[in-house]
Amino acid sequence: MAHETIFVIEDEEDIQELITYNLMKEGYHARGFTNGEDVLAQLRNGKADCVILDIMLPGIDGLDLARTMKNTPATKHVPIIMLTAKGEEADIVAGLELGADDYIVKPFSPRILIARLRAVLRRRQQGPVEDQRPVKIHNIEIHPGRHEITIDGKAVTLTASEFKALHFLANRPGWVFTRYQIVEAVHGSNYPVTDRSVDVLMVGLRKKLGRAGQYLETVRGIGYRFKE
Repeated sequence: MAHETIFVIEDEEDIQELITYNLMKEGYHARGFTNGEDVLAQLRNGKADCVILDIMLPGIDGLDLARTMKNTPATKHVPIIMLTAKGEEADIVAGLELGADDYIVKPFSPRILIARLRAVLRRRQQGPVEDQRPVKIHNIEIHPGRHEITIDGKAVTLTASEFKALHFLANRPGWVFTRYQIVEAVHGSNYPVTDRSVDVLMVGLRKKLGRAGQYLETVRGIGYRFKE
């Protein structure tokens, strides 16, 4: 049986109850919150293995909460699953760029939510040891275990998705990967992201890398590779 603690931030009580009921039925410890202010205090003082987060909340909305979590050392490694009625591509891209590990659009199936939660927790727990080794290439150093990247010795701040994509490509210089392979490496299989979303992710990553962004090459008709 599962034993992880899951925080559910959802201001509609019936939906919150539905989620927490199904989580507890599967053996998870579930805690419900109706606003971002309450959950931030609990995240700093307590332990959460994953956060299921609505975007449209009173006070601090879900995107601001996710941004705060990813910019706070104590909470930046807590996985986030966004569960929201906002299903436009721009909304999905915004959520992913803030570091969400999955994005589910309402209405939703509780069984699918549980399956996606398990996948997120499994990816968190079963990261290959070799993928935690630092990568040094050109003037870039990537430290997966510390979730840090430096260029010419200067730190660069990336979202969780950008970091995973860069590490995946830089760890295999010269290899060409399709957009689907990049999505799978970052978020796992069966993830609802379009080719356009991957392109947006790579554009943002290149901007943050500055001149080092030239090492991320577009392979027309296929995908991307990191220049050897």
